[in-house]
Amino acid sequence: MSVEFGLLGTIEARVDGLPVDVGHTRQRCVLAALLVDANRPVAVDELIDRVWGDRPPQRARGTLYGYLSRLRQALVSAAAKDVAITRQPGGYVLGIDAAAVDLHRFRELVAQARTADDEQAAVVMGEALGLWRGEAFATVDTPWFCDLRQVLERERLSAELDSVDIRLRRGLHGELLPDLTTRAREHALDERVAGQLMLTLYRSGRPADALNHYQALRGRLAEELGIDPAPALRDLYQQILIADPRLAVPTPSRAEPPHDHQGRHQASTTTAAPHQLPAPPPLFTGREGELVRLGKLLTPQGEPNGGSVLIAAVCGTGGVGKTWLALRWAHDQHESFPDGQLYADLRGFAPSGEPVDPYAVMRGFLEALGVDPTTLPTTPQAQAALYRSLTTGRRLLIVLDNVRDTDQVAPLLPGSPTCTVLVTSRHQLLGLTASHGAGQLTLDTLDGIEAHDLLVRHLGADRVAAEPAAAAELIRHCAGLPLAISVLAARVTTNPMLDLTALVAEVRDTATRLDALETGEVTSDVRTVFASSYRALDADSAQVFRQLAQAPGSDIGLPAAASLTALPPARLRTRLRRLQAYHLVQERVPGRFTCHDLLRAYALELAEAAAPADEAEAALTRVLDHYAHTAYAADRLLLPHRDPLRPAAVADGTRPEEFATHDLALEWFASEHPVLTATIEHATRTGHYAQAWRLAWAFTTFLARRGRWADVAAVHTTALTAAARTDDAAAQAESHRALAWACTETGRFDDAHRELARALDLSQTGGDLLSTGHTHLALGWLYERQGDRSAALRHDERAVEAFTALGNLAGRARALNAVAWDHAQLGDYATSVRHCEEALAIQRELGDERGRAGTWDTLGYAYHQLGDHTKAIACYEHSLDLNRALSHRYNEAETLVHLGQAHQATGAPEPAREALNQALAIYLDIHAPAPEVDEARTLLREIDSPPESDGRDATTP
Repeated sequence: MSVEFGLLGTIEARVDGLPVDVGHTRQRCVLAALLVDANRPVAVDELIDRVWGDRPPQRARGTLYGYLSRLRQALVSAAAKDVAITRQPGGYVLGIDAAAVDLHRFRELVAQARTADDEQAAVVMGEALGLWRGEAFATVDTPWFCDLRQVLERERLSAELDSVDIRLRRGLHGELLPDLTTRAREHALDERVAGQLMLTLYRSGRPADALNHYQALRGRLAEELGIDPAPALRDLYQQILIADPRLAVPTPSRAEPPHDHQGRHQASTTTAAPHQLPAPPPLFTGREGELVRLGKLLTPQGEPNGGSVLIAAVCGTGGVGKTWLALRWAHDQHESFPDGQLYADLRGFAPSGEPVDPYAVMRGFLEALGVDPTTLPTTPQAQAALYRSLTTGRRLLIVLDNVRDTDQVAPLLPGSPTCTVLVTSRHQLLGLTASHGAGQLTLDTLDGIEAHDLLVRHLGADRVAAEPAAAAELIRHCAGLPLAISVLAARVTTNPMLDLTALVAEVRDTATRLDALETGEVTSDVRTVFASSYRALDADSAQVFRQLAQAPGSDIGLPAAASLTALPPARLRTRLRRLQAYHLVQERVPGRFTCHDLLRAYALELAEAAAPADEAEAALTRVLDHYAHTAYAADRLLLPHRDPLRPAAVADGTRPEEFATHDLALEWFASEHPVLTATIEHATRTGHYAQAWRLAWAFTTFLARRGRWADVAAVHTTALTAAARTDDAAAQAESHRALAWACTETGRFDDAHRELARALDLSQTGGDLLSTGHTHLALGWLYERQGDRSAALRHDERAVEAFTALGNLAGRARALNAVAWDHAQLGDYATSVRHCEEALAIQRELGDERGRAGTWDTLGYAYHQLGDHTKAIACYEHSLDLNRALSHRYNEAETLVHLGQAHQATGAPEPAREALNQALAIYLDIHAPAPEVDEARTLLREIDSPPESDGRDATTP
């Protein structure tokens, strides 16, 4: 079943050549927005921006979800089995073979053409350009699509001009003249187009027309931009004037060297033009975006002679592929540098030996530029002056690889703006940017798709497809580091007895992962590559690098890192900047720091082998205390009337965070959510049971408000293990209740009963009346969800008794609200109202907003059933305001459903529909259980359904 998507024209889809109906224009926009980033997540907010721009509809999320659902149905109906739209943590992903999308196919073919010989390139480039059916995303006019359309038009023009260059080199100028004449009118200031037309006119026997076109262009440039033509075009004009034989039509027998895009010959072997670049990387994969950004950094703006030297620094951690990227770009652009390329490895981070003296490199460059070694000046200053003189006016590319710092680069910078300098380094080289205006490109690790492609390039598609699970795990353990992937692939290809599954067993354990990446060669051994960066650190920064490996999550915020290292934030910032400078740590989000898993494994090795005995344990204890105590403080703001925990000690050097407001506490939980989950697991695994359970306890309120029941279950399954290890019955009962809560909300009632039976047994055996009261309250909610209202009432009344005996007012009010709900479900609405009013009175006195939100909802329900819909709506709106202020999304959605029903009962379909749409959008966003989603959809359908006919003919009197 062949699936194809078209973006280079109207947005369309075909299966086996037959069109697929993917909906109206806006729905097609959603499809196109996902296809542009095929196999990569696109955030919901980003999708909304792409599809609607700055004027989204009021319920954009709900509308978007509807479009996505219909697109899925359309693809399923068309039997497009190899295409799937899925929701992932980063957003929505359209999974597909990228070659099935004409945009990605076009880019891939253009890249292939640019590395092929002219005969093959002509065929491939023709195929690429043949994919265009008109204007990209035709009829779509949102800002994002319009901007992308302009980018694609530039890519299309660049490919068309590349195709012209290929045909000129093959002597096919005769067929080019009509199209080039038209293109020159459309791009009147484009010097590359002008050069192609001039060369074509000259070879067609029309030198006068070629010279006239130059003069006309020169006049337009002067009038409109105030500049002269670039040197390349001026040189071509001079060659045409003197009928330079090098402009003659090439023939196979002459075997002449190729022309550049302005028609000039590149330097021949009889000139002094150096070509020192190492061979292009044979297995280079991906990095399309980085190549484009690098090209932009090294593209001159305006008149070259009036500017400065173009410099770009490609920076990144060891083994990430900086040299490969630089060489790939340099080889792709070799025609832009007809006077040659200079290259040197400065060994700034070589595993052995010292960095190379830049003046030794300079002397090699001077010889490559034709200087007799016996006549070289003796002083470095004189050599530098000669180097600048010889590079002046030349279109040279100078590649300085593996640079230690700015001081090593500075002497090798030419003085002429006609030259371009490309630098690679593990250091950030901020001085090069500050002093010389260098552009910076920080190279990150490969994403999952690129990493998979690299493994396939090494091993072949069949080998990888034979063990897909093992291949995926290998890629994951390599953390996207190209060197690691290449090393493991080399081990497989050189050992016929080693398969991917066996290799996975070696890299699965963090403690031995780097051993599996050993090669015995200093230039390719991953551990050795990391070590050469680590040795460049001062002692204080090295200590912080080792300590950061103890961070339990994938990243760490500055306040938590301050506790981890026991350093004041200002001093810590200085050391983190040093680690960032050597790309041993990344700050991908302001204030949050991370490093990839292989660097973390190396840091853990150092912590065990090279650090004081107690350094790692002390750091881990401090950071666990930080998270546990900060989460506790944040939870007190979210739910101030929750029964507090006993105070716990804080390790010296720990600085827990404090929050001034409820919203700041909520933001902290939201930003730290993945880290806190990992921290609970890590604390339990390392024997820090008290911190694990306290953190899980504090985390529950936030998770419940977001409706993250799967997370509640996962967190408290781990926390229960920790509580059992400390033999804390109250803690175990609390985790059993949390697990039961998650089971109840997801319809797993039998599991919920087992958890609550265990909680009740622990509470009653230990004589813990408070825990017993909470367990009865949880049982009441469970029975209510099962529809046994009488049993629910019995347990809720026992909870009221327990909290009353303890004098626990917040608990009593909460239990009274539960009893009120039970009475309402049993039809005793007047009693329900009395209990609600009693609960509200207590909650007002306590300032318990969370409790009031629930009680107002119950009271609204009671008034609704009594037929007083005005009072019901007012109660629901009170509850809704409180839930929104508390960011309790699950309860917000639940109250919106009740509000919609009340509006519908008053005969007001529009506000009812609005409330239910909002509820459904929230349920879908938080992945609420199916019954809640189905209820909201059913209620919406009831509003939109026409009244049933009574069966009479409308024309009958």
